[in-house]
Amino acid sequence: MAMSSRALLRRIGGALLRRSFSDAAAAADAAGYHVAGGPSYMRGAIFWEPGRPLTLEEFRMPRPKAGELLIKTKACGVCHSDLHVLKGELPFSSPCVVGHEITGEVVDHGTHTPAEIINRFPVGSHVVGAFIMPCGNCFYCVKGQEDLCESFFAYNRAKGTLYDGETRLFLRGNGKPVYMYSMGGLAEYCVVPANALAVLPDSLPYTESAILGCAVFTAYGALRHAAEMRAGDSVAVIGVGGVGSSCLQIAKAFGASEVIAVDVLDEKLQNARTLGATHTVNAAKEDAVERIKEITDGRGVDVAIEALGKALTFSQCAKSVRDGGKAVMIGLAAVNVMGEVDITRLVRRQVKIIGSYGARARQDLPQIVKLAESGAFNLQNTISRKCKFEEVNGAYEDLNQGKIVGRAVVEIME
Repeated sequence: MAMSSRALLRRIGGALLRRSFSDAAAAADAAGYHVAGGPSYMRGAIFWEPGRPLTLEEFRMPRPKAGELLIKTKACGVCHSDLHVLKGELPFSSPCVVGHEITGEVVDHGTHTPAEIINRFPVGSHVVGAFIMPCGNCFYCVKGQEDLCESFFAYNRAKGTLYDGETRLFLRGNGKPVYMYSMGGLAEYCVVPANALAVLPDSLPYTESAILGCAVFTAYGALRHAAEMRAGDSVAVIGVGGVGSSCLQIAKAFGASEVIAVDVLDEKLQNARTLGATHTVNAAKEDAVERIKEITDGRGVDVAIEALGKALTFSQCAKSVRDGGKAVMIGLAAVNVMGEVDITRLVRRQVKIIGSYGARARQDLPQIVKLAESGAFNLQNTISRKCKFEEVNGAYEDLNQGKIVGRAVVEIME
């Protein structure tokens, strides 16, 4: 039976009222919370709407719940995914706090957090956070595919909340909720589910290590899981900014025979040489696909990685692989951007086109930390700029204009 207009309005009104009560209750719960011996409020950078600069605002101290940790944020990377949100190219709830690759210090645990989590991450621990924060319980997490976590996409990416449907961020003055892009890392403190954290050894610095949770995390997932790269494979990386340059280093660490860096900026290509590229191709000056085939005796590479999220580079990536090769797409694009592929070649020559969004936090993030600790991954050369919290808008503007060679990192708390 069709629902009457009046009944429908009552149902919608009831849902909005419940949401309002839920937000109000959560805000009230957060209002009296403060870190033992510490502040009851903090600063965070708010995104309000496309075209409007981020503003630093005061928040009530975010309160972790069971299985979550409160982190004093030391550093947060500046990523193109955030930029897509800031430009309105990827829809996301607003107002929100972006920033999703962080390092920091554990300062508190949520009530009823299991003892094994508290023992693994005691107060004072140095940690790094992954941008994909797996719930650990959904269909995909149980199967070991945490990079497809249903709760992460249904709650965080779709609604800007954690997995009880509530944000942990509320403005200090009026208590209004502010949404979270991943953990909302561009803030002095952030709440992170324990499943998304790994211990950071004292030998690794906070600032440079922030990129382990997204740029390196994404590169690792692309080459380890999507490409299933083996020692001796030839690899091309199209777009060698923050994530792409991490792909170069991971490919080298995994034993690639040839690592081909493709970009349109000579400065980035010069830096790529220091990060493991055996060949460089300036796609603004020569045909990238033809040059890759020349380097590989006319066949193409075993694995090609697209790290820009553009229709042109999607096509270049698909055309650059050998018969039976793997083209792995990791660059996010604006909504409704489409890539083209030669269907007949795809079918006849067994070309594999694979999407990859990240890695698997619980199993992969500790391994990524070990790679960095062993020196197989050069964090120092990957970071091309460090900036203060107050300089965050300039960092995103320079990223938008292509002025950042590798990765920029915002240093937040001392």
